[in-house]
Amino acid sequence: MLFNLTDEQLVELANAGNPNAFGEIVKRWERKIFALCFGMLAREDEARDAAQETFIAAFRNLKNFRGEAKVSSWLHRIAVNQCLTTKRRQKTRSENFLDDEENADERVFIALSRQMPSKTIEQNERLHLVRQAVGSLPADLRQVIVMKEFEEMTFQEISDVLELPLSTVKSRVYTALKQLRMKLERTPVEIV
Repeated sequence: MLFNLTDEQLVELANAGNPNAFGEIVKRWERKIFALCFGMLAREDEARDAAQETFIAAFRNLKNFRGEAKVSSWLHRIAVNQCLTTKRRQKTRSENFLDDEENADERVFIALSRQMPSKTIEQNERLHLVRQAVGSLPADLRQVIVMKEFEEMTFQEISDVLELPLSTVKSRVYTALKQLRMKLERTPVEIV
């Protein structure tokens, strides 16, 4: 009956030694955390690793969870930090995830619906352009746009996760959307 408990209650149980409590937290949040990591890193393998490292770090630091934020905010913050660490490692190795188009079809932000082939091709091109535009944003703008538009988090949730003032989050989302619009308006394929 762990699924009836709140995340905070599960943390208490996990800290008390219940071996299944943390597993329930992972079940609840693994898809959202993976989606956040994927949005920030744009590579499935790196996102999977970052998500796994997020839960490992959370488990190791479970005793330090003070309940000042929601468990979901705490996990998102750990994931953001893990993604930033991954990006720093990439930069030092001079790797650019946009240059690696291997398995590009697997890296989409939304699921494609079944349509006519010409529509699917056009939609794939649009997704590719959006992915490139999002990927070209500075890290601070990319993380807020992924959280807001792809994770559908509220401004307040983003503020809590990133430990930033609400006004800063709103400003970054506005700036990111403005930059994306400008980048996408310059593309040859019409974005609808």
